[in-house]
Amino acid sequence: MTFRPVIALILGLFSVSAFAAEINGFRVWTDPDKTRAVLDLNGRTDYQLFTLDNPSRVVIDLQKSTLEDELDFDRDHSGVILKVRHGQPEKNTLRVVLDLSGGRSVKSFMLDPTGQYGYRLVIDLYPEGNGKSTARQFSELQKPDRDIVIAIDAGHGGEDPGAMGKKRTHEKDVVLAIAKELKKSVDAQPGLTGVLIRTGDYYVPLRDRFEKARKHRADLFVSIHADAFKNSRVNGSSVFVLSRRGASSEFARRIAASENNSDLVGGVTLNDKDDMLASVLLDLSQSATMEASNEVAETVFASLDELGKTHKNHVERANFMVLKSPDVPSILVETGFISNPAEEKRLKNSAWQKKIAKSITHGIQDYFYLSPPPGTWIASNRQPVRHRVVRGDTLGEIASRYRVSLYSIRRANGLKTDTIRVGVELLIPTT
Repeated sequence: MTFRPVIALILGLFSVSAFAAEINGFRVWTDPDKTRAVLDLNGRTDYQLFTLDNPSRVVIDLQKSTLEDELDFDRDHSGVILKVRHGQPEKNTLRVVLDLSGGRSVKSFMLDPTGQYGYRLVIDLYPEGNGKSTARQFSELQKPDRDIVIAIDAGHGGEDPGAMGKKRTHEKDVVLAIAKELKKSVDAQPGLTGVLIRTGDYYVPLRDRFEKARKHRADLFVSIHADAFKNSRVNGSSVFVLSRRGASSEFARRIAASENNSDLVGGVTLNDKDDMLASVLLDLSQSATMEASNEVAETVFASLDELGKTHKNHVERANFMVLKSPDVPSILVETGFISNPAEEKRLKNSAWQKKIAKSITHGIQDYFYLSPPPGTWIASNRQPVRHRVVRGDTLGEIASRYRVSLYSIRRANGLKTDTIRVGVELLIPTT
């Protein structure tokens, strides 16, 4: 009996010391919806957060925590945060104050170590009463000859840099540049309009990416990435679609596992997410969505194959979270291996970024000229699709890819046999 209080005291002291932490970094990111502040910690700690007005500020009290240097941040990404300061209101309490430009609603959460990061305390600041939506109104879809909308998703961003090349090129930067070029290329085509899922250096949770596409009532979702591999000689582009049964290769499984972990690196709390939601929605959706995804993936892959070497000779399949929209056909394009020095150099080259963007656009255009949604401009004004024969093509495979008969291709091109030559451009009938 006499030893219990002593034991309790020892355990209590151990518990307090276990939750002591030092702040060793501070960063701020801004996206169209919020400003995010991140405190890097070398351990988990208890904290309290509250807001004050006149002037508007957020106060974070961290227990048993220390700070050696002044907190500083990138002013270009500061968003609503005007200044950051700290002090010690009482013993064993470190106070961090964020001075804001106005009233904000606040959400905070602690993240465990993952990837290149240790413990992180995340504070998200949302504008109060911000109900503005950039999504298309339903009335726009009723207009005759509407544009087909392509949602373009640049992978990673913000806290999540993605893969990194030997020259320290970040995947998040090159894929955003390619995504912007893809939007320009898509917008330049009659009857097509591109919408960027992220427009700057910030992170968008995986589920939010395809939900943004749905809110814009997109006809297609295209996620852009640049992979890395331990063997720096591995190269080539790839196109992926969702698989509910498993990956088509070990490479596809590894890529999907890496991409699906992005939320942990990007700073997303998963405590309030229903992990079954996406799979349930997918199971309830029509099989036409996945069928359309497969078909557009084939035309985009064929276009990339004409541009240069592909990693595999076929479309790959894996269980990507970002491709789980129940009603928007979705594909993921790995534009190259950033771990390959030659491809890293190309990925940073603006001329090559334009070239691969145009190649993806041609594949998208080929699909929608063959299968335009009713009521769209392309449905009313489409022109015949043309296919340039590449090594390995057969007339039967081309007919199957474009879902037309062998007879119609022969008739449209004046062919008497099924023999075709590499480099010849075939007219693909669209009716």
